[in-house]
Amino acid sequence: MQISRRLAHLLPGGDDGWHVHYRAQALAAAGEAVVPLTVGEPDARTDPAILDAMDRAARAGATGYAPVAGLPGLREAVAARVARRSGTATGRDNVLIVPGGQAGLFAAHLAALGPGQAGLIVDPFYATYPGTVRAAGGRAVTLAGRAEAGFAPDPARIVEAARVEGAGSLLVNSPGNPTGQVWPRATIEGIAAACAEAGLWLISDEVYETQVWEGEHLSPRALPGMAGRTLVVGSMSKSHAMTGSRIGWVVGPEAAVAAMADLATHTTYGVPGYIQQAALWALTEGGDALEARIAAPFRRRRALVQAALGPCPALRLLPIQGAMYALVDIRRTGLSGTAFAEALLAAKRIAVMPGESFGRAAAGHVRIALTAPDDVLGEALDRIARFAAAQAQAQAQDRAATAG
Repeated sequence: MQISRRLAHLLPGGDDGWHVHYRAQALAAAGEAVVPLTVGEPDARTDPAILDAMDRAARAGATGYAPVAGLPGLREAVAARVARRSGTATGRDNVLIVPGGQAGLFAAHLAALGPGQAGLIVDPFYATYPGTVRAAGGRAVTLAGRAEAGFAPDPARIVEAARVEGAGSLLVNSPGNPTGQVWPRATIEGIAAACAEAGLWLISDEVYETQVWEGEHLSPRALPGMAGRTLVVGSMSKSHAMTGSRIGWVVGPEAAVAAMADLATHTTYGVPGYIQQAALWALTEGGDALEARIAAPFRRRRALVQAALGPCPALRLLPIQGAMYALVDIRRTGLSGTAFAEALLAAKRIAVMPGESFGRAAAGHVRIALTAPDDVLGEALDRIARFAAAQAQAQAQDRAATAG
């Protein structure tokens, strides 16, 4: 028997872009000392106070089925948080609780796309984006981001692609993964206007909204006329170091949220109540101070990256304006992003993500996750700089020998 075409073609190239990460995991399992800088997972574990709230809720009996759309109290807390931060009226019925941001992206695309309809994504993109569109029954169509504009798409190109491809949605991400870019208001306004002109749903992945180092985060849902066509995906994974708890949300128009709740009834059947109650405690009792404490190491490590890699002539460090990543141009070494990452792992036992994992626009780059303790990260960055310099020197010698 054959599996369905939809799943068979989820990854048309047969590679999900994570092969260096998997290789690093295998080396670590074999006893090798590897520095993993691949996955965007905070190295701090979930705060003990959140775990205490989870334990109390479970022991009090919150281990049965919870409301599929989410606990009313949690939906209200998320709505209040969104309203306070965006200035946009948001109520409980605008919020669906989902098992993590990835589930939110899937639900949002199922809400936005008809069978076979194009879903537009911006290149560079997070590695799962194309597969998520395909899993929802859509066609993933990429729009090249412009490096000079923080890898944002040209609004005119959005309108053109929507017309040519018959698209139903555009997925954006700011603060961005893998770029570390925070798009300014003018960029967000241009994208929003293009979506309105083209009749597109705008799906906004805002899981890094608490990690902004330069500029300000602006949700497109907050712009005039956009609340009715924007689906915002949020998560507790990055803001509260709750990656394994799998809890997030989608915020959107009431009708869309109700439809996605029907989807949840037939797929996930909601999120465990004790996890939801822990999330509610984190958002209400933990408050902004807890989120700031989780974000602080990444702000600090941004400076470590700038000090270690900025002066290296073999590398070009893109501005790190937000999120927990550094995107580094390594083309002066003469290697592709994939070749550089593979060679770095083989020679130095440091694992980074090839830029090619994130689309064509990131080719010739590597993404470094700032998810190791400061001392470990600092040493790894110094080794990366020396490795890159050696590669660039070897390339220069090869060119000289060839020329001679």
